[in-house]
Amino acid sequence: MATDAPVARDSSRAARPGTSQAEDVIRMGMRRRDFLAVSLALAVVPAVDEDDWQGVPRVVAVGDVHGDKDALAAVLKMAGVIDAQERWTGGATHLVQVGDIPSRGPQTRQAFDLVMRLETEAAAAGGRVHCIIGNHDAGVIYGDLRNIIPEEYGEFRQPGSEQRLLKAYEQHLASLKQAGHLPSNAAELDYLKKDWFERHPPGFVEHREAFAPSGPYGSWIRRHNAVIKINDTLFAHAGISPSFANRSQRSINTAIRSELADPDRLLPGMTTNVQSPLWYRGLAEGDEKELRPHVEAVLRFHGVQRIVIGHTVTRTAIMPRHDGHVVDIDIGISRFFGRPPACLVLEKPSPYVLHRGKRIPLPARGQQAEYLRAVEAADEKPSPVSRLLEEMDVKR
Repeated sequence: MATDAPVARDSSRAARPGTSQAEDVIRMGMRRRDFLAVSLALAVVPAVDEDDWQGVPRVVAVGDVHGDKDALAAVLKMAGVIDAQERWTGGATHLVQVGDIPSRGPQTRQAFDLVMRLETEAAAAGGRVHCIIGNHDAGVIYGDLRNIIPEEYGEFRQPGSEQRLLKAYEQHLASLKQAGHLPSNAAELDYLKKDWFERHPPGFVEHREAFAPSGPYGSWIRRHNAVIKINDTLFAHAGISPSFANRSQRSINTAIRSELADPDRLLPGMTTNVQSPLWYRGLAEGDEKELRPHVEAVLRFHGVQRIVIGHTVTRTAIMPRHDGHVVDIDIGISRFFGRPPACLVLEKPSPYVLHRGKRIPLPARGQQAEYLRAVEAADEKPSPVSRLLEEMDVKR
């Protein structure tokens, strides 16, 4: 059993031009057994979530969770889809979580357990829970663990974890010896051991088993989608780039699920491609004028009015861009970013944002400043929105 998948936590390391950091992780020596992390057979994926829904009366969309179940629950309570006991009360509402449930927070397992239970409860009540596959959700399957903190492994710790970890270390030494890379002196061996155990805390082996392609959490992620359409809105974790502008959500979802089931399909592939719906940041950061033809083409191709994304943390609040045709809902609700509870609600007669419980209509074209002032008024003082408004005034 190999457990030496890369686990460095430096998220600042830049990827090589034209690649994602995930691709670099794989190219830096992750072999097939590293990808699996445990010797588990690939399982047949259960029925996948549908990727096109029409006639949905109410949609609540929530940004990246990043290991903070409490923050997620606070937003869901604010939106009225769960009660104080964290049970589904949303009726026919469709909840969309736009990806990145794990990493950077100590409640990753609790967050997964919550949405997995709510998925069942919502379906029984006539609603749905849709969890989009993000780059971090995919990463915990194929071994990109740079932002996983020790507490996340600790959630999977069991009696006997230390013994399993020691066995994994011994197997790591055996593989190094077989490859002719085992250090020859005691000092280097001591450093190797210390470094390995620092990067592989108790619970690591169980974590890798749980998120393996056939593990309980890994297989659950794999039956979800990277792109879905509900009514007149397209949801993706990061966005749709020009490279994938003419790919249907069905073909995108099929490709990513296939790659997550089999490491041999990852490179070359879509899952680790910096332009894929799991990684692309152009819709959130690119020049709106330059991207206008592309955004309009994506809207036409998918037959939607807007694209809702996460992945790129906004500076202040849920941020409409491209005249409201793109909405970035990753406000950074987790304790890692420390932002307030906020979500997007799509229902008749018009969509709106819930920010700290205050209902704020999405702005019409040219009304961005008015929208941000409403967010500022809802915030605790001093509001981070104030600085953004000042910058907007200076640009005028």
